[in-house]
Amino acid sequence: MTRLANEHGAVNLAQGFPDFDGPQFVKDAAVAAIRAGHGQYARTSGIPALHSALAANYRRIHGLDYRAEDEFTVTSGATEAIFSAINALCDVGDEVVMFEPFYDSYRASVCMAGAVPRVVTLRPPSWVFDPAELRRAFSARTRVLLLNTPHNPTGKVFSREELRLLADLCIEHDVVCVADEVYEHLVFDGQHIPIATLPGMRERTVTVSSLGKTFSLTGWKIGWAAAPPPLTAAIRTAHQFVTFCTSTPMQHAAATALGAGPDYYADFLGSYRRKRDYLVKELARIGFEVRAPAGTYFVMANFRNFSFDDDVAFCKHLIQFGVAAIPPSAFYEVPRKVSYVRFAFCKRDETLQAAVARLERLNGG
Repeated sequence: MTRLANEHGAVNLAQGFPDFDGPQFVKDAAVAAIRAGHGQYARTSGIPALHSALAANYRRIHGLDYRAEDEFTVTSGATEAIFSAINALCDVGDEVVMFEPFYDSYRASVCMAGAVPRVVTLRPPSWVFDPAELRRAFSARTRVLLLNTPHNPTGKVFSREELRLLADLCIEHDVVCVADEVYEHLVFDGQHIPIATLPGMRERTVTVSSLGKTFSLTGWKIGWAAAPPPLTAAIRTAHQFVTFCTSTPMQHAAATALGAGPDYYADFLGSYRRKRDYLVKELARIGFEVRAPAGTYFVMANFRNFSFDDDVAFCKHLIQFGVAAIPPSAFYEVPRKVSYVRFAFCKRDETLQAAVARLERLNGG
């Protein structure tokens, strides 16, 4: 497959993975680990070097003190960390509060655990939730709050006030929060606040993140869950029977990656800010109604100016112009017609430019 679609293929702004490679120093570390003979099973919880690197990173960046040996589980991507956490924590009939639109693995993880999703809707254009609806979603059967911030697909970054309400409800109902924070280093407006840093939440939060988004290496599938020892013990038990352990040489390389200094993160964010600003500006010029996302590498664009009211139909229409995008109705508990489409801007500049050139033809150009 060519990296940039030709005239007869679609430019892929649908899937959330970069069409460029990760940093050379991280790839070199993986090669060195392979050559050093790190080709056998790792211990199921992850190699000690990666645990130490994770502990140092959380302490330096977020002020969270996690014990390397006792409070991390390395998983095959954040998706597996979420699956293992939900299956470790939920019994059949337990309820999981989650926001829609949601990353599609969430509902599958909940249902495969025999649990019941209780969905709270984020409403456009600013993707806010109704506090009363949120409170009603919690009950005596609630076991987990599944939170994603920064949020895919909307680009929302939950505010401190919103997180405080969520924390208060978790404490009141004795609920564990599984916090998917894979876009933690992709925040353009506002601030990423790990919910585990709020009073009373460190002991009841499973924080999930991964290497893939921050180091543009999504295919390596290196994720992790950070949690207090009782929750970690449960997650490790589930993880052992899902994948047992995760790629050993890539774990060594991940430990090297996490040693990157602040210049790496600043350059990373700056590069994505430029991509975001370019795509938002061009989409608005073409006729979409669009707000710049506060975080992630996704843009939710309203297409009602193009005389469509069905996102699936509109995405099929875009394919005729050579651009692939995601219909967000796939991310709702009950499928519905929505007037938004999700574009991913984790792409090379020339890919974004090619997509814009094709989208301009929506106006008959």
